[in-house]
Amino acid sequence: MKNKAGKIITGILMYGVMVFIIIVSVFPLLWVLISSFKTNAQIMNEPFALPQSISFKAYADVLQSYDMIKYAVNSLTIAVVATGVSLLIFSMGAYVIARYDFPGKKLFYILFTLTMLVPAHTKAQPIFSLVTGLNLYDTKSALMLVYISSGMAMSIFILKSAFMSVPKELSESAEIDGAGFFRIFWQINLPLAKTGLSTAGILMFLGNWNEYFYAMLLTTSPNNRTLPLALAFFNDAFSYDYTKMFAALTIAVLPGIIIYMFLQENIQASFASSGVKG
Repeated sequence: MKNKAGKIITGILMYGVMVFIIIVSVFPLLWVLISSFKTNAQIMNEPFALPQSISFKAYADVLQSYDMIKYAVNSLTIAVVATGVSLLIFSMGAYVIARYDFPGKKLFYILFTLTMLVPAHTKAQPIFSLVTGLNLYDTKSALMLVYISSGMAMSIFILKSAFMSVPKELSESAEIDGAGFFRIFWQINLPLAKTGLSTAGILMFLGNWNEYFYAMLLTTSPNNRTLPLALAFFNDAFSYDYTKMFAALTIAVLPGIIIYMFLQENIQASFASSGVKG
């Protein structure tokens, strides 16, 4: 009986902690979403009450008057291109590390993973000097190059485990049949590592979509401004118009949440595989 009672208490505590974490994580986002349908007076007088009516006027005003669509397209273009190029390059590197032995292999892999421990801001000065030296300052290409390099360590860590989970016998059989390196990689290993590819791609895309620091550092003109950077300028424009501010925040945050909700199983499966195989 004591063991059963202890399990019940432990279960209650575990569920209590999970509910608390969910509330702390989800409530701010839900509050911003609900507040975007209120008026300023309702937000100030009844901050936790439901909106009296549902109106998308704030969203329409933000999209039409403040170039939100242009900033969203900039963010989407930069994030998609950087993620696609990263997956192409890093999948090849991770495949070689996972499947082949060569001098310095462990050292290379350790150096790649160690870069995850380096704060992004510490690399700001050399990156800024490199970008200005290449005459890429205030261009989308500069952000793409920075985002490609910033996802290297995490992507190789995930993709290496994904390729290691593919049976070696398949590659060996294809090699006996006369298949070359690129054919074995493209037609056999890459399709079977799609869980790792999707996970690395999702995490890189979300990181690129939400990145603010280098977008602020490396761009100045509105034509190259990304959505997270635009929100900082909106804080001044909407300093007393909380409805539009919350609408702009919702537009910036919601796409990433939707993508993660639909593809979270792939991410969890890949990290579980990384923990077992890596």
